[in-house]
Amino acid sequence: MKVLVRGRNVDVTNALKEYVEKRVGKLTKYLDDIEEATVILVVEGDSHKVEVTVPFNGMILRGEEATGDMYGSIDLVVDKLEKQIERYKGKINRRRVQNDVKMPVDNNKHAVEDEGPSVVKTKRFAVKPMPVEEAVLQMNLLGHSFFVFSNAETEQVNVVYKRKDGNYGLIEPEF
Repeated sequence: MKVLVRGRNVDVTNALKEYVEKRVGKLTKYLDDIEEATVILVVEGDSHKVEVTVPFNGMILRGEEATGDMYGSIDLVVDKLEKQIERYKGKINRRRVQNDVKMPVDNNKHAVEDEGPSVVKTKRFAVKPMPVEEAVLQMNLLGHSFFVFSNAETEQVNVVYKRKDGNYGLIEPEF
């Protein structure tokens, strides 16, 4: 696996880079088809933040942690990603047993903002059709509270979101 390490407000030393490569490289024991991981190390005041993005199998695994120590942040974010992978693999295996269907097809997310001050960021993603259950899985893997996707059944853009009661909601357009 290729690990790209970048630093913001921090010099990425060889020791730090090797530690990141060693820890993030452990993810390949859970998923064989990981080809690349991007790790961004950020220092803001006393906070040492680590952001890891791992594209695999048409989806994106993402984790972010911040502590007072860069090495501690790296350890925590890798632990978080390992838990996400275990959750993902468990759901995939249960779904295959139930439906005998192959999983992930796509990663879609789109920032939606209220009318207000100004749009400061725009994200564009290829939209591929997926069932609602897969969209919920992708949203949980990304750790987001909503997820925009193309519904495979209706061929329309839909949004799934996590409700305060722990369940999920689906927003479908009505023309």
